[in-house]
Amino acid sequence: MKDSKALLLEYLASIRDPERAASLFAQEAAFELPFLRSLGVAPRYTGRREITALLHQLLTLYPNFAFAPDDIHILIETPKKTFAEYVAHARAAATGRTVHHLFTGYLVAEAGEIRLLRETFNPLAMAQAQLPNGVTDIGPPGDEVHAF
Repeated sequence: MKDSKALLLEYLASIRDPERAASLFAQEAAFELPFLRSLGVAPRYTGRREITALLHQLLTLYPNFAFAPDDIHILIETPKKTFAEYVAHARAAATGRTVHHLFTGYLVAEAGEIRLLRETFNPLAMAQAQLPNGVTDIGPPGDEVHAF
């Protein structure tokens, strides 16, 4: 049975094959990207179907998105939980800009499957890469700003 580190490494290696990557998740697993909310995007995806769709969208935004083994650093590891940092160097389809995304990932494993993957990254870098005029395309903030 795969432990949390093995699942995370296999997930990262499979990122370009959304069906394969999503198959590592339990049927009712959750994939959370809490800081996407600051860009107006849903922060939680539940089940393999939603996770597959999310990964297909990622590859639409960044067609060459991938994680190189040398850019993956496991920081905390137990059989059921792993915390790591990993970097993707990807070109945004919308603008042609290359973005260097540092992700942190917290993975919880259960019965050889991913039960939860919570990733964080800098949404400002995503906006700068994806939007023609960078963050100025988002517009000025209102009286309240939510990062979660």
